[in-house]
Amino acid sequence: MDLFGTTLFNGLSLSSIYLLVALGLAITFGQMGVINMAHGEFVMIGAYMTYVTQEMFKMFPSSFGSAYYFAAIIFAFISTFLIGCIMEKLLISKLYGRKVDSLLATWGVSLILQQLARTIFGAQGVNVNSPKFLDGGLTVGSMTFSYNRIFIIMLVVFCLAMVWLLVNRSSYGSRMRATMQNRPMAQCMGINTKRIDCITFGIGSGLAGIAGCSVALLGSVDASVGQNYIVYSFMTVVLGGVGNLLGTVIGAIIIGFLSIIIESYQSASVARAMVLIIIIIFLQFKPSGLFTIRSRVLDSND
Repeated sequence: MDLFGTTLFNGLSLSSIYLLVALGLAITFGQMGVINMAHGEFVMIGAYMTYVTQEMFKMFPSSFGSAYYFAAIIFAFISTFLIGCIMEKLLISKLYGRKVDSLLATWGVSLILQQLARTIFGAQGVNVNSPKFLDGGLTVGSMTFSYNRIFIIMLVVFCLAMVWLLVNRSSYGSRMRATMQNRPMAQCMGINTKRIDCITFGIGSGLAGIAGCSVALLGSVDASVGQNYIVYSFMTVVLGGVGNLLGTVIGAIIIGFLSIIIESYQSASVARAMVLIIIIIFLQFKPSGLFTIRSRVLDSND
């Protein structure tokens, strides 16, 4: 029973991390159709922002400084949101409808951002200390569930709820869906589609920044930290069905639990390879993923 409970918690924890990283992709890739190879670097920026905020808060009394993590989440979202908006304006807006070009261009941006991070913070990783309220864990019987992981799961649930409300229950969400489904008609209705594109890409990037905050709690932060999650995050979106939020959630759960179960019998590297092989085989029979929705490709005329 203890083994089952631990496996269940570890699978849920890993799934939540993949989901948090994939939420941004569900918007930029799933909704906008943009293949952003620099998405992992937005995760990296969010992780480094957590470290910077931690260092800034060290000048405050320990009782106040322990709350730095909440400020880090805000700073990470704002910084990655703004960088995403700038990137969309200067680069992505010129490449809608040119998927190969956008893939190569954003891959180049990812290399630039990685090198910039190494220049600023050095090649060695930096460490983020968990705030005091996340020290220890919740003990249930002989099992202990770390507060770090529990907090990440709660953060994912909160972000997922906010994204769902934004997309499905807000006027902005209505304009965003109208733009993604039928751009010419949205323009005829007076919707500023260029502004929608910019803000939507910024939101997807901001969510990646929040994911970086959670990743920073789990290990050392370096320039390649985002690359550890980006492949599985793309697979999460594709497995669930591109553009489907529920599918993204289910895809993350499947990949997370598969990884934990296989890793309990094999090494971590073998588990990663086997999960990818299983997903690739599945997509051969159902290339549209678990859920299929009507989608469109952004045209280049705006």
